[in-house]
Amino acid sequence: MKRTIPLPGGDLEHAILLVLWELGEASAPDIHRRVGEPSGSVYTTTAKVLDRLHAKGLVSRARQGKAFLYKPTFTRKVVERARMRQALGRILRPDVGPAMATLVEAVESIDPELLDELARQVEARRRSRRGS
Repeated sequence: MKRTIPLPGGDLEHAILLVLWELGEASAPDIHRRVGEPSGSVYTTTAKVLDRLHAKGLVSRARQGKAFLYKPTFTRKVVERARMRQALGRILRPDVGPAMATLVEAVESIDPELLDELARQVEARRRSRRGS
């Protein structure tokens, strides 16, 4: 059974995770300077979001003096894949046909070569399922 990955609940949670993935570990004041201050939020908001991320299991923390140092518990790749799966699950239901056509059009409009890459990825996935 696949392990369920907790997901960040909004833009601020995601922005904080981006900083932690970049830095490896950071204190709440360090994170607030990089995320909270530029967005105009107060320090307590940053601290509360870090508490939520910790409660979800997305970050770990270790006491260093009077403060905590926070670290991401999942790699960016793992969390971003889980976020994409969730988003695609919402988009592709209930009628997958029109949604898939729109997805293909969007991929092609971004970069026509991405459509070829998508086809290669699909074929590679099919081969791996067949065991070839």
